[in-house]
Amino acid sequence: MKQDVKVSKTKDDVRELFTAYLEKNNQRKTPERYAILDEIYSHKEHFDVDDLYIKMKNRNYHVSRATVYNTLDLLVDSGLVKKHQFGKNTSHYEQAFGYKQHDHLICNRCHKVLEFCDPRVQQITSTMGKLLHFEVAQHSLHLYGDPELDEAGSCKQCGKSFSNTQVSNA
Repeated sequence: MKQDVKVSKTKDDVRELFTAYLEKNNQRKTPERYAILDEIYSHKEHFDVDDLYIKMKNRNYHVSRATVYNTLDLLVDSGLVKKHQFGKNTSHYEQAFGYKQHDHLICNRCHKVLEFCDPRVQQITSTMGKLLHFEVAQHSLHLYGDPELDEAGSCKQCGKSFSNTQVSNA
């Protein structure tokens, strides 16, 4: 039950922040924009525009792809959503409100995105800022790799089966 209260509080907070952003920027406060925001904050995983569009359609919301794109642009600009380019031509997004700094490891085969947080990355960032006389405001680290396979040739992360010719088990 505490988890539900926390999620509800987070959704209320992001709605308030989004409302303030829309008002400040003279943007319309439409039910579609708030439905998209609620959908994003109902799931923790990374997503692309198509993922979000399909989820909205499955929930019987009649929104166009243009509305999804435009709302995502507003959410990114407001700081409530982060946009990533994970090496493909498709942008991926994730919640930004209340999230701690983290980095990403992307599977070269299935393109699954794994999040990790290692304090040594922050130490390196801080050290580099001092050495180069910068105050680092944020950083982005994306690692790409081939999955480790089990004896049957399946990925130890997602369970997907790969033949030995598809992936090296270095």
